[in-house]
Amino acid sequence: MVDLERIKAETAAYFRALDGNATLRHHFHHADEEGALWYIEAVSDRGELIVIKQAELTPAGQFHRYSWEHIEDEHGFLTDQAIDTQKDPLAVIPAEEFQKAWNR
Repeated sequence: MVDLERIKAETAAYFRALDGNATLRHHFHHADEEGALWYIEAVSDRGELIVIKQAELTPAGQFHRYSWEHIEDEHGFLTDQAIDTQKDPLAVIPAEEFQKAWNR
């Protein structure tokens, strides 16, 4: 039997460690085909860019934030997919722009 609470705790601990130990953070912005705006903070782990914070502003004006402190809810979840800067349609943004969106 799968212990979902243990898996959630281990996942949160992984993202928390990445967030706490990061020395270089990368920030991105993306507008999807439905009109939502996405703000992403990622760090390097074992050669991949891992998303540690992600915020979404929906076309309806709803704002959702995901990080190790709040991994998922009924609206969405923190992605578990590494960023591929060659394939993912993301624009690099300054840290201040990300923080402004995150602290909204």
